[in-house]
Amino acid sequence: MDSFPSNDTKFLELPSSSNGRASGKSWKTSKSATVRSHLPNGVKTKSWAARMEQTKKSLAIKKLETEMKDEKLAEATRRREVTQERRKAAEEKRRLEEDQAKMGARKAARMRRKAGRTKKING
Repeated sequence: MDSFPSNDTKFLELPSSSNGRASGKSWKTSKSATVRSHLPNGVKTKSWAARMEQTKKSLAIKKLETEMKDEKLAEATRRREVTQERRKAAEEKRRLEEDQAKMGARKAARMRRKAGRTKKING
């Protein structure tokens, strides 16, 4: 007479699963966590501390390399500047000697003209 089942009715037991219930469809496979097979073995096997140690080593090596490159560049720049200074000094010296020779020739020509104007020579 009651439409509700009585207390003595047995319920069908379902097999337990990770979600607490199982599908009744036999062709459905149970899902599991994704396997990350594309990760490199070094990442899979090494611990975090080991990876951080490797990172520190590589950063130290890079820093040393950049310092060495900077030193080499600074030395090359210094050499270039010294060479340019020497060239400038040599050019300046050459120019001054040229100007002095020119001035000497002008002065000699002036003296010759002046000498030709005197009464002693012209008479």
